Formats: sequence, C-alpha cells, structure tokens
Amino acid sequence: MPLAPVAEPPVPHSFSDYLKSFGPSIVIVLTWLGAGDVVDMAVAGSSYGYSLLWVLVLAVFMRFILVSLIGRYHLCNPRGEGVLDGLVRLHRWYGPVLFVGAIVMGHVYEAFLTVGIGEICRNVFGVGDVWMWAVLANATAFVLVLRAYGPLEWTFKVFLGLLSVSFVGSAVWVGFSGTDIVQGLFRFEMPGRQGAFSSVTVALAMIGAVGGSFMNLAYPYFLEEKGWRGPKYLRVQFYDLLLGVVAMVVLNLAVWVLGAELLYPDHHITDLEDLPNLLSGVLGASGRLLFYAGIFAAVYTSILGHAAGLAALGSHAWLRWRTGVQPTSAEYLAHPMYRRIVVWCLVSPLIWTLPGMPDFVTLTLAANSGQVVLLPLLAGGLWWITASSDFIGAEYRTRWWENAILAVLFCLAVYGAIQSARVLFGGLSGL
Repeated sequence: MPLAPVAEPPVPHSFSDYLKSFGPSIVIVLTWLGAGDVVDMAVAGSSYGYSLLWVLVLAVFMRFILVSLIGRYHLCNPRGEGVLDGLVRLHRWYGPVLFVGAIVMGHVYEAFLTVGIGEICRNVFGVGDVWMWAVLANATAFVLVLRAYGPLEWTFKVFLGLLSVSFVGSAVWVGFSGTDIVQGLFRFEMPGRQGAFSSVTVALAMIGAVGGSFMNLAYPYFLEEKGWRGPKYLRVQFYDLLLGVVAMVVLNLAVWVLGAELLYPDHHITDLEDLPNLLSGVLGASGRLLFYAGIFAAVYTSILGHAAGLAALGSHAWLRWRTGVQPTSAEYLAHPMYRRIVVWCLVSPLIWTLPGMPDFVTLTLAANSGQVVLLPLLAGGLWWITASSDFIGAEYRTRWWENAILAVLFCLAVYGAIQSARVLFGGLSGL
C-alpha cells in the first residue's frame, strides 16, 4: 500500500538547501512532458517550421499561472484543505466530476502512453510485439507507483538527466538558427494548412498537452507527499515550479528544433519512427538510439506520474463525494480506490496495443485536443477559489493584475474548448 506523506522537511534558506529541496516540479513536469509534447512539438516543427513557437510560449505561460495558483491555494488557504476540497466547497458536483474525470482521463492519457512505450521498445530492440513490451513496462510502473514518494522522485530526477542529454544533445548535434527561433517566438501568425494536420489542430493539441492538462490538478498531491504544508513553503514551491517550467520549455524547444531542422518543409511526422530514423541518417545509428532514449524517458515517466497523480486525485474525489468530509492524505492514499485506479490506469489501456487500433500519433493528438474541453470548468473554478478571500484568505487571494490575466486565460479556455469540440464532434475532420 502507498505510504503516508513524510514529515514536514526543513524550510530551505541557502542556495544549496533549495537545490536539495527541489523535486515535486520535476515529477509533475516529466508527467506533463510525455508523448503529447514530443509528438506535438515534432509535428509543429515539421509542418510549420518555427512559425508556431509563440503558441508554445502562450501554453507554457497559461500553465505556469494556473499551477502557481494551485500551489498557492494548497499551501496558503486558512483551512489547510486541498484544491479539490476547495472546488467541492464551491460546488458539490466537482467531487463526482473530478472522480469521473480521473477515471476517464486515466484511460485516455495512458492509452497513447502505453502504445508509445510499446512501440519505442519494439523499434529499438527489433523483437516482440507492441503489446508485449507495453505489458512489461506497465507492470514495472505498477511496482514503482505503489512505493513511497521518495524513490519515485529520485527515479524522475534520473530520467530528467537522460532527457536533457538526449533531446538537448540531439538538437545541438543537428544545429539550428537562433534568429529563426527568436522570430518564431514573437511573430504571431497562424499559417495555412501544411502537411497532415491543420495549424489550428496542432495549436489546440499543444495547448492541451502543455497549457491545459487535467494533470495540473495532480500537482498538489506531489507537494503533499513531499511534506510541503503551509505558507512557509511558498517560496521554495515557486522556485521549484519555475525550475520545472524552464526545463520543460528547453526540452520542448529541443524537440521542436529537430522537427523544424530535419523535417520542415518536405517531410512530416506520420509515425513514431519518422524522427529517430531521420536522425539515424544525419547522425548515424547512435543518434537514433540517443533520441529514442529520451522518448523512452519522457513516455515512461508520464506513465508513472499519471498513474500516481490520477490515483491520488480520484481516491480523494471519491472519498469527498461519498463521505462529504475532507479526507487526510493518509486516508485517500491508503484507500482501496487508490490501488483500483492505479490498476485501471495501467491495465485498461493495453487494449489499444492490439493490432488494428489507431496509431500512436493520431491517439496523441486526438487525446490532447479532447482534453481542452475541460479547461473552462477547471480554469473557472480555480479562478474563483483563488480570487475569493472566503476560500484562500484575504492575504493570498489573487491581485487585480492576476485576475486580469486569469480573465484572459479563461476566455482562451472557452475558445479552445469550443474549437476542440468542433473537431471532436466533427469526427476529427481537422486531421
């Protein structure tokens, strides 16, 4: 059974103390930085060069603001309640909605991740079927997720090092134009369709994968298991998240560079093998294996983080919904529902690894576009509880400029949800 969170660690005061304390943002960022980011950044770079880089900036900015507020609420609200408890106090239907959301998105997220990890292992080793490798990977993930938080965090730190060497190393090895990157960051344009996916579909998928993930709500559970409770940890939480977001931008940008430099404008991503195979032609077999090591790290850590985070969220939501009272972290981590959701997240998606099912890239883009539909519900609720002194307290409620930013983000969330719904209910006609 998962263990209760550790006792509150000392508050860092020196630079070295901060470095030793960092961790929850590494776990949540590598959970975010999975198949969705790798595919979406490569597709954007291969189809549009650097012209959509500003969407990446917008998406990361959205996420940083929202997740900063999530962290602030978790640490600073006067009741010592979780973000989910605040949302349930706002409206009781958040409990069952978030429970169902954890179950549904647990399957959706893990579907393309499970297919991805199976394809990666099969492509690298050249033996076995996708489903065989997927079963092996998810079985080891099950063991890691049910261990204590400490070993899980260290696993993520090791994989962050592997990701940095793989993605950044590959981008530097290939080479890129700094001027083109800067122009892409500040030239706001939405080019016409070029390649297999329209620019609107690619942009929505990026916002879904980077800026508006349902997994934003998993962040406070990793803070809780780290032992960070109370306003005294607000500073270290902010720097921890800032470090994680910077790492996410660098890794995303590295994959984008590879897509833009190696594939744009004559080639496009249609299969998981496309980019590694092209790297093999440019850098040799070692370049292909180097990049595959990074893809494996990105996908496997996402499998771990989604199972752990959604199990905690789902178990918490279930207890709050069924009992009507605020459970402790020890209660929802030890509840049978936690293990059931872990099993659901790691076993049910295996069906997508069978022959004849949709390919990895299509599953990824469809899932990340689809999750944007949830943005207004989450963005609106988080805005309410962080702006109201009745919820977060007068000292820590959002200031006028934060409310202005959140108003813009909420409008973007509504727009993104409408556009995504059109794509989904139109039979993914934008693909």
